[in-house]
Amino acid sequence: MGTAVDPAGSRGRIDKRRAILDAAFAVFAREGYTQAGVDAIAAEAGVAKATVYNHFGDKETLLRRTIADLAEQALEQNLAAIERLGTPGDDLRALLEDVGLSLAHCYCDERSWTLRRLLIAEFAQFPDLLDVIWGRVNDRALDALADRLARLALAGRLRANDPVAAAEQFSALLSAPLDKRTRLGTRDVPEDEVRAVVTAAVATFLAAFAP
Repeated sequence: MGTAVDPAGSRGRIDKRRAILDAAFAVFAREGYTQAGVDAIAAEAGVAKATVYNHFGDKETLLRRTIADLAEQALEQNLAAIERLGTPGDDLRALLEDVGLSLAHCYCDERSWTLRRLLIAEFAQFPDLLDVIWGRVNDRALDALADRLARLALAGRLRANDPVAAAEQFSALLSAPLDKRTRLGTRDVPEDEVRAVVTAAVATFLAAFAP
């Protein structure tokens, strides 16, 4: 006879893992890696300290898994926004503004800023963590954006001989003004101000790349 399946047990294990990752991010961001204690993470997650060790082994592994998990979430959000460029319709400017606004919201999300601040704080001790973000989020999102811009160029909607450079410039036109206005994530930016940044970014982008 086959082995009985325990979906409830598996679900409970996944839920605990999710709770630990969320709690670890909160504690690491609040206290820093060195000061963060596994006991504090366990308490925040509502699990036993031993449960944290059973899932992740040690604190450094937990930090790395937490960063990787947040990177995957950020990538999923960015790719969902970029995917909309696959159906451009008649009004390319409006679509670019819509996609740009979604990307701006991803960039200005509080968890996104908290993650970047955590990486900056722990860079000296774990410099390779920056590669996780660049490799899992920035590079893959830029590749996806470049692919969509290349397709638009092939369709005659854009004049982009170098889609990768075009993707980098579109991203920079969004992120650089947002860095200034948010003061590296320490200031809430009103929605109309975010929209103004996006509108200006798209206008500049099309001035350079419209056919």
